[in-house]
Amino acid sequence: MSGWPQDAVVDALTEEWRVIDALLAELDGDQWLAPSNLPGWTVHDIVSHLIGTESLLAGINPPSIDLDVHALPHVHNEIAAFNERWVEGLRRTPHADLLAHYRDITATRADALRSMTGADWDAETQTPVGLAPYGRFMRIRTFDCWMHELDIRDAVGIPGEEGGLRAETAFGEITSALGFVVGKRGKAPEGARITFELEGPLARSLHISVDARATLVPELDGPATTTISMSSPLFTRIAGGRVHASDHRTDISLRGDTTVGARVVDNLAFTI
Repeated sequence: MSGWPQDAVVDALTEEWRVIDALLAELDGDQWLAPSNLPGWTVHDIVSHLIGTESLLAGINPPSIDLDVHALPHVHNEIAAFNERWVEGLRRTPHADLLAHYRDITATRADALRSMTGADWDAETQTPVGLAPYGRFMRIRTFDCWMHELDIRDAVGIPGEEGGLRAETAFGEITSALGFVVGKRGKAPEGARITFELEGPLARSLHISVDARATLVPELDGPATTTISMSSPLFTRIAGGRVHASDHRTDISLRGDTTVGARVVDNLAFTI
């Protein structure tokens, strides 16, 4: 079975949309304007981005705007430029209307996903990681929406449950990239055996073995050369590029080869 079975991923993604809906319904006007961990974006802007991506997948073009989004300091590529067209286009939309727009487009997308054939789900399509099955794209969408739920919660100070189906589905995107991140960005040396010990709602041990390339493995063939321990919420936010490990040294425990461990956690972010 693939890492993106249709029923499970659609269930996770639509559940995520419902959770975000309920969260947004709690917010007052000032909370909608709270700055987030994402440069230049408020909570309102995050919701505009969510609307924009689902609208793209529904075949809806972004609104016309006068601003050159490429000139914005936090826009570094064409994906960011596309996102910003929606953010800017919806920036003056009243919060209640934006929530109604979000509800409409996610309902439309949920209906479309539920009616997809298996062949459509497995068909290759352009995704943020290149050509991949449509089902993989929807697991990426679950990850993106889950991370943005956390962005909103962190911005307004409303905690939520960070485990469960949607979190487990989204977390698959992090673990699938972990070998690349540890090997290429963290420059873990040949022969390294690295274990991440996570506590909290997504508690688990993740093992990376470096033999020619860094690979996520079920278990190590010997003792870990480096062990990195932290909470799963912190791990998620570092991997998602929301916070920097250097600002959370007291919340991260390194054992064994701590030089390698520090380099790995300092380069753990994999999102674009």
